[in-house]
Amino acid sequence: MPAALAQFRVEISGVGATQLPIAVIAFRAEQQAPQPVGRIVRADLERSGVFRPLDTAGVALDEAAKPELTEWRGRGADALVAGSVSRLADGRFDVRYRLWDVVKGVDLGGQSYVVSAADLRLAAHQIADAIYEKLTGEKGVFSTRIAYVTRSGNYTLWVTDADGEAGQSALASPEPIISPAWSPNGKELAYVSFESRKAVVYVQEVASGKRRTVASFRGSNSAPAWSPDGSQLAMTLSREGGSQLYVMGRDGQNVRRLTNTSAIDTEAAWSADGKQLYFISDRGGSPQIYRLPVAGGNAERVTFEGSYNISPSLSPDGRQMAYISRSGGFKVHVMDLGVGGASRAVTDTNDDESPSFAPNGRLIIYATREGGRDVLMTTTTDGRIKARLVATQADVREPVWGPYGR
Repeated sequence: MPAALAQFRVEISGVGATQLPIAVIAFRAEQQAPQPVGRIVRADLERSGVFRPLDTAGVALDEAAKPELTEWRGRGADALVAGSVSRLADGRFDVRYRLWDVVKGVDLGGQSYVVSAADLRLAAHQIADAIYEKLTGEKGVFSTRIAYVTRSGNYTLWVTDADGEAGQSALASPEPIISPAWSPNGKELAYVSFESRKAVVYVQEVASGKRRTVASFRGSNSAPAWSPDGSQLAMTLSREGGSQLYVMGRDGQNVRRLTNTSAIDTEAAWSADGKQLYFISDRGGSPQIYRLPVAGGNAERVTFEGSYNISPSLSPDGRQMAYISRSGGFKVHVMDLGVGGASRAVTDTNDDESPSFAPNGRLIIYATREGGRDVLMTTTTDGRIKARLVATQADVREPVWGPYGR
């Protein structure tokens, strides 16, 4: 698969309530490697919203050093990272790092990764994940992947690292590609392609590119969503008239209708336990988010604030829902799904779409329009820290964050 032409850079905005100051030293000899490993680690940690990287320009340090931690405490650091990149005789690279807790004055250990040049970026993301987990107690998401669609003449479905870099084209078409959805194991993508001049749902293996048709019924086939165990797909079909919700096996068999209304029911999203579907319906006169038992039963309305609420995305722990609400523009909102159901806007842009949670539930990726361009953004779930992934070429839409593992 050809690499993406569009490269991304990260612009951070906002200030978190508590950010851990961390010093990430440029890895020794990284300038001789194809990828700036230390810079990638630093950018990953900064984008998380949890860390505030300090200026370390001109500092030379690697994983074998014995740093004077009281000196780094005086510089305002709570943690320190150093490492190196060495080219081996067989052309591979030995990447090493070490992490110190400056406050406690202890060495937290490190690791060595022997990788090909093609995997240097992944090694950097894995190092950032290890640091994040060691310092926060939670899994990092830097070595996961995202998918999104670009339009620049043709439409292209991309799979990239979580920072938007290292893109691989999964599908290119002169006709629209919409609604990408990751399988729970991260090995497949479902999406809708109009290449046959009608909306058809495909499932494609990410590694091989092999794909199969799972829904090409009469009428429209749209908005696929994987069940948490990967055994079923929910989607919107109009094969019996209006647009209604259906579930089927992952192979497109055993199709079962879930809704039977005169409204448009679409954009299904599974609850974390797989027992309910959240979806959009205009059955009350305007688009709102509802919840329906997959086993059958009555739908109940979930959103009550605002006259236009769409695109539900559930956090992996099932406690929060991100969605788009029209309130002085189309903004990403986050709702707590517990008692009370408090909701808040977490963006200040006006043309947001397609929110999707990171697998640790701490970040949301979404698309928006800014400066006349369609761009990708991430935000922390409290809206305090945002990162703009700025493409240099095509407009970017419909991002979806993949699961752990790759």
